[in-house]
Amino acid sequence: MDPSMNNLLKWSIENSVPNPDTTTDTSNGAPATTAAPRAPRSLSPTALHRLLLNTPSDSELMKNAMETIRSPTASLGDKITAFDNLEQLVENIDNANNLGMLGLWEPLVEELGALEEGRRMMGAWCIGTAVQNNEGAQGMLLSKVPTALPTLFALSQNDPHLTVRRKAIYALSSAIRNHQPAMDELLRHLPEDVKKEIGESIDASDMDNVDRLVNRLRAGAGS
Repeated sequence: MDPSMNNLLKWSIENSVPNPDTTTDTSNGAPATTAAPRAPRSLSPTALHRLLLNTPSDSELMKNAMETIRSPTASLGDKITAFDNLEQLVENIDNANNLGMLGLWEPLVEELGALEEGRRMMGAWCIGTAVQNNEGAQGMLLSKVPTALPTLFALSQNDPHLTVRRKAIYALSSAIRNHQPAMDELLRHLPEDVKKEIGESIDASDMDNVDRLVNRLRAGAGS
């Protein structure tokens, strides 16, 4: 659920049911007493804003952005704007974790194969932002789209545009840090000469060795 809407739901429930802390017992003839009322849950400014103005939730905004990105009638400029909006939304960990539930991982990864340079670059950028320091999103990317990492690796080394190669490396770096399954998956797709140089296995929590791998990818990308 969208985090601000979840906050609104909890606020609504807690403020619409009797407070158990104020229940009194007069069965023994004693006068009724009232305990101090429980402090109500605060309503987040974002949830309050949406309640008053009926604005879309983050989940709706994410789905709308993807609809524009995938629309055959939207201009490239509109698609890039939608990508930019999506990238900002998935900076929020809750939103990034919702990508799987909303069915957005698959179409997002498919954008890595788009004809336009800008779409490939923005697709990689969104992926990198969503999985950065987010174990849940790292695992979801791997389970939802197992081809994502080899696709990003191919882009990082072979795409004709440097901007795309750089964002693909950013996405790979974000995906493998502190996430061993993603690291192992990437290593399986590296050329033998690269494996000989950096080793057959890398501990995803060893940042020095992770940086060595990322720097090797950058060297191969000419960046």
